[in-house]
Amino acid sequence: MLLGRMGLSDRLDHKPRELSVGQQQRVALARMLANDPVLILADEPTGNLDPETSASIMDFLGELNDEGRTIVMVTHDLRLAGRAKRVLRLVNGSIQPDGQARPLPAAIPSTEQKKAVLTN
Repeated sequence: MLLGRMGLSDRLDHKPRELSVGQQQRVALARMLANDPVLILADEPTGNLDPETSASIMDFLGELNDEGRTIVMVTHDLRLAGRAKRVLRLVNGSIQPDGQARPLPAAIPSTEQKKAVLTN
């Protein structure tokens, strides 16, 4: 069962308002997987989530990618982008290919560091 894979088997009888934001995000992932997609579009999949839930969601997306699914993710979080196999950056309305993702600092970079990463 998809909800069991998402760690939500104990929440089957709960209403959406009774679920945390992270649980709602995992329900959305389970609904998406019900269609068995080969391509997954993820727009800020970890936005508004605590670090532990964010890591769980990213690990799950990594598992889906390992299963052969293509994940296209949009994020402003440079740490998440660093987990990607390929990164394309949008700079001044133009797509800038980056090829392979490069390691990013574990700490949140300063605004100047972000500008350097985005413009180099």
